[in-house]
Amino acid sequence: MMFSTLLSDPALFIAWIFAVFYGLTIHEFFHAWSALWQGDETAYNEGRLTLNPFAHLDMWGLFMLVVIGFGWGKPVPINPNNFKHGKLSDNLVSLAGIFSNLLSLIVFSVILKLILTFTGLGPDNLLVNFLFLLITINLVFALFNLIPIPPLDGSHILFNLLPDRRFFAFKERFAHYGPIILLVLLLGDSFLNIGIFSHLFGFFLNLATSWL
Repeated sequence: MMFSTLLSDPALFIAWIFAVFYGLTIHEFFHAWSALWQGDETAYNEGRLTLNPFAHLDMWGLFMLVVIGFGWGKPVPINPNNFKHGKLSDNLVSLAGIFSNLLSLIVFSVILKLILTFTGLGPDNLLVNFLFLLITINLVFALFNLIPIPPLDGSHILFNLLPDRRFFAFKERFAHYGPIILLVLLLGDSFLNIGIFSHLFGFFLNLATSWL
C-alpha cells in the first residue's frame, strides 16, 4: 500500500514509517508500564518496558500494515496471576495501549491546529503531513485494538466480561482461531474491496480532524 509512496514521495514514506513506529511503540510501552504498575514484572524482565521501537516490532503485523494498512505490534507478555486486582488489572492493562494512542491523537491534533493557525503552513508541508499521519496512525491503532477478536486488546475485555465457567470452551476456541479469523477479515476486506475497516477508520478520522 505504501510502496508506491516510497517511489513517488520518499520523504512522506519515511514520515509514515516514523509515525507507525511511534504509534506502535507508545501502545506497547503503555501495556508494559501498566502491567508493572498492576504488579506483573514479566514485560519488564523481558525488556519490553522500553521506547525502542525494534523491541515491539512484529514482522507479520508490520507486513500487514504495509500491505493493507492495518497491523499490530508484538504482544506484550503478561502473567495475569501476578496482577493485584485480577480481571480489573487485566482490563486496565489492555486499555492502556488504546489510551496512549488516543492521548497521542489529542496532543498531535492540538499541535497541528496551532501550526495551521499561527504559521500559515499548508497541506503540502512535510511537518503538517507528518502530524496528520501521527493522528491517523494513532487513531487506527486505538480503534483496531478495540475489536474484540484475539489477539487484539478488545478480546481481553470481552473474555473478562464473559463468565469463565460457562464460556470456558468458547474462550479457548476463540483464542486459538481468533488470529486466523482476524487475518481472513482483514485480507477479505482489503482485497475484495469491501472497505469496512477503511470506512470505519475514515469516519472517526473525519470526526477527530473536523475541528482543524
